[in-house]
Amino acid sequence: MVLVIRKKAIFIALGCVALLLLIPLAARLMPEAAAPAAGGAVSWGLSFPGGRQPPVGNATADELLKYNAWYRCPGGEKVIYLTFDAGYENGHTGKILDTLKKHDVKAAFFLVGNYLDTAPELVKRMAAEGHLVGNHTLSHPDMSAIADPEAFKKELTGLEEKYRAITGGEMPKFYRPPQGKYSTANLLQAKALGYATVFWSLAYVDWYEDDQPTAQQAFDKLIPRIHPGAIVLLHSTSATNAEILDELLTRWKALGYGFGGLGELRIEN
Repeated sequence: MVLVIRKKAIFIALGCVALLLLIPLAARLMPEAAAPAAGGAVSWGLSFPGGRQPPVGNATADELLKYNAWYRCPGGEKVIYLTFDAGYENGHTGKILDTLKKHDVKAAFFLVGNYLDTAPELVKRMAAEGHLVGNHTLSHPDMSAIADPEAFKKELTGLEEKYRAITGGEMPKFYRPPQGKYSTANLLQAKALGYATVFWSLAYVDWYEDDQPTAQQAFDKLIPRIHPGAIVLLHSTSATNAEILDELLTRWKALGYGFGGLGELRIEN
């Protein structure tokens, strides 16, 4: 009996030692969810706990605020911040703008240089109807791969110049990194230029023009996962989004949500 107990104690001790050795290894292998990358590139990502709870991002809302960056608006207010990304125009934005006007919802459109070159009338319409036109960079590169601060700056100021030439006004200081790729250095550079960096807390796969989701697939993602303070990312190149937007806004309103503009978020530089 004594021998059995000693053997059991030895196995327990060995197990504890193994666990202690594995903990640091596991910590190194698990993704960091509390802060932006210290130096390297990160692709913005989310996980959803369910039950209409806010998603968990690569960084917390409080951590991002240090860099004047956002992925949702903290707090419990049932407000949605609707945003659209557009690298080009393929005929759906007019219908989207009509629907937004019908519902009296102001959105943000993050545009690239090509869009301003090819669809200036739509850009002017966005601004005239009270929508925010945000900076999605001049040429849509991986901004986290740009080490030269001047090159980083040119991607933002180059788009500002195009916007100024089209509208006669200054581009609002809201920036969305292409593909959600960023680094801490990027966040600091954007902040130094007076920009808020805007990620998102709800999106779905809507950007493949030749493989569009069905309306039901879109609703299955966008209705159950909506949450207070959500920054929603949709693509205005999506035929599905143009078709469902009227019903989508109606269903969100029926859940008790209102709509805010990014300009309402606190900006500190």
